[in-house]
Amino acid sequence: MDLLNTLVDKGLRRELPTREEALAVLATSDDELLDVVAAAGRVRRHWFGRRVKLNYLVNLKSGLCPEDCSYCSQRLGSTAGILKYTWLKPDEASQAAAAGIAGGAKRVCLVASGRGPTDRDVDRVSKTIEAIKEDNEGVEVCACLGLLSDGQAERLRAAGADAYNHNLNTSESTYGEITTTHTYADRVDTVRRAHEAGLSACSGLIAGMGESDEDLVDVVFSLRELDPDSVPVNFLIPFEGTPLAKEWNLTPQRALRILAMVRFVCPDVEVRLAGGREVHLRTLQPLALHLANSIFLGDYLTSEGQAGKADLEMIADAGFEVEGAGTTTLPEHRADAAAGGCGTGGGCGSGSGSGSGGVCGTSEGDGNAAAGAAAAGTAGAAGAAVDAGAVDASVPGARPDLVAVRRRGAGTDLAPNA
Repeated sequence: MDLLNTLVDKGLRRELPTREEALAVLATSDDELLDVVAAAGRVRRHWFGRRVKLNYLVNLKSGLCPEDCSYCSQRLGSTAGILKYTWLKPDEASQAAAAGIAGGAKRVCLVASGRGPTDRDVDRVSKTIEAIKEDNEGVEVCACLGLLSDGQAERLRAAGADAYNHNLNTSESTYGEITTTHTYADRVDTVRRAHEAGLSACSGLIAGMGESDEDLVDVVFSLRELDPDSVPVNFLIPFEGTPLAKEWNLTPQRALRILAMVRFVCPDVEVRLAGGREVHLRTLQPLALHLANSIFLGDYLTSEGQAGKADLEMIADAGFEVEGAGTTTLPEHRADAAAGGCGTGGGCGSGSGSGSGGVCGTSEGDGNAAAGAAAAGTAGAAGAAVDAGAVDASVPGARPDLVAVRRRGAGTDLAPNA
């Protein structure tokens, strides 16, 4: 296919595709899907080989957020039955992080719900970062705390933070339809603050909120312009108790096409497969490893994910390898640019993993953008399944049986899933 050959050539040169080419990737048919994956896989392997970076989320403060992001289980007015607790102590957060690091995670993503941190919150998180780094030599720490004020990014950097996550989530033109308590411009400003402070910027999107192909291309092109080092791709989990509970718009094939488009637009950037992969990709998850070079290990912020052991087996069975602690994730040209902070290597530009930060929409796996664990047989472990076993026949493609609220790990007395 001429389109795919052109996109591969551009990806190997770090050349920006046209909007028409990006839209054409999303418009390919299911019959062409394996060709699309193979082409984007060539670009992924050129810049990242067969390495998969593992990231681990620690939810420092869960629920009770004053923002109204429609996708988020922690939002103002949410009736989702998620865990709610205030700040973990530094030693508690360090213990939670240690579980993910023991499972092979190179990066720990510290996430807290809320509009943004107070100066006291920054002090608290700084102590947590110091505790994690003291206990785990060489680990990367990414903070995801929401909108940043003057000087806060610099203070996090001084405390030892390596990166900051804040997602754009969707296009500027539709952002007001999913959130009214802050703006798209607020999010862009926070990514820039992190970048200017010398933090590696992490910013991504959430797909499946009813957006158009044009919206998806818009947000990915905006991300390339911002140039974060890491781009998490979340797939909406329609949590019961949130305004988007009935938005089941994704198939495994569409999710793969979205990931391929992101890889073509952001060829040399850490593309992270984030929340919702288990629910929407399901048995096609291994194919996504040909597109993304980074995933979250185990559970997310407010929902359960695939068991950590299953993640590791999936990576090995698909012919990939876990990226070692001594390996530099980014290609040399980006790593050199990022040596003093965030890289700008001319490509696209970053989780938690998460997910866009304390203003709950995190690439780092926001509770609403996080995946269920039914595939790993854990959905009923603590009686936490959301409508367990029920499929809403009134909504085509709905799989609420695959969504499970997290009831273990941070904020509980139960061992984490890592």
